[in-house]
Amino acid sequence: MKRIVKAAAVQASPVFMDRKRSVEKYCWYIEEAGKEKADLIVTPETGIPSYPYWRGSFGYTSPEKAKNWRDTVLAFFENSIKIPSPETDQLCQAAKHANAYCVIGLNEQDDRIGSKTLFNTQLFIGRNGEILGRHRKTMPTHQERFFWGMGDARDIRVFETDIGRLGGLICYENHMILMRAAMAIKGEEIHACCWPGYWTFNQKMKVRDMSGKIGPLHSCDQDCCVREYGFETQTFVVSSCLYLPASEVPDSFPFKQTSNFNWAMGGSCIAGPFGTYLAEPVFNKETIVYAELDMDDRIVAKNIFDCMGHYTRWDLVSLNIREEGWEPIRTAERKPIHTKISGERLESVAQKYNLDYEKLEAILQELSEGVSP
Repeated sequence: MKRIVKAAAVQASPVFMDRKRSVEKYCWYIEEAGKEKADLIVTPETGIPSYPYWRGSFGYTSPEKAKNWRDTVLAFFENSIKIPSPETDQLCQAAKHANAYCVIGLNEQDDRIGSKTLFNTQLFIGRNGEILGRHRKTMPTHQERFFWGMGDARDIRVFETDIGRLGGLICYENHMILMRAAMAIKGEEIHACCWPGYWTFNQKMKVRDMSGKIGPLHSCDQDCCVREYGFETQTFVVSSCLYLPASEVPDSFPFKQTSNFNWAMGGSCIAGPFGTYLAEPVFNKETIVYAELDMDDRIVAKNIFDCMGHYTRWDLVSLNIREEGWEPIRTAERKPIHTKISGERLESVAQKYNLDYEKLEAILQELSEGVSP
């Protein structure tokens, strides 16, 4: 494993609601980061083709307004991406050319037959240009549930790479206590997180301020989240945020005047396992934020606080992680072949000795019935 890893957080505007040109633009940024010898490149949440900043005004209240709603639903879906697809092939080629691992934030069309649901997804690509896997946001926030479905147990992923064990979460998933614990248990060493922008907390109003005013870093929950994630799990955190000024949104977009693009002001940064910034948040411009990750820092940090070692009490507190996903059709539960042998036990033995379950089942069935070959 590399001891020094160069990470890049891309802060780029999408080509609004244009899948083809957004992919081309992100490929350009990937290649630019590759020229700087980046080992890891992370792009913002749903940067292809956009985050739905119109979420607070989306829908319709009269038949006259239904056409705008319908047209936007279709445009958002049609400009989202299937995995795999020609668009992901382009991204994979860019990653291969850059010789970098990439975590791409995008809107994904469900690949399940019969479904037209969209997901808020991170696509993980290896430096050889092959798709490693994906992470679908497991809990969309507020009105986001109107746009996206929820990921399942298959989306708690950490990938073994030559730069370390790489994982990722999206936006407020990074605040989910048990999700962070699950990523640590799976051995995550470098964490990619993606956000739709940056905000502050208005102490007087007791609400999030989405006006686009940049306040002290500590007035945004991203600041404490990114740094605490690094500290409590002893990981490096590469955080990429969307930047989308209203001027980049066509006037023809029917919800432009009722959308809030002010908080799409960036804020990308990189933090280390001591809970400090290696690169502080950058605002209001397209850029690439770089930092070098010294993997030995994790060992030093864990000498004091090791969330998976001497600073744990699994005898007191433990976590149950599901591994199987959701499917519309489930295989019937295996029944015991013999009253003294459970299906689960038989399956465990089959896996242990690398045997086909059905063959082992047939052998035991014949033995139990006294049938000769």
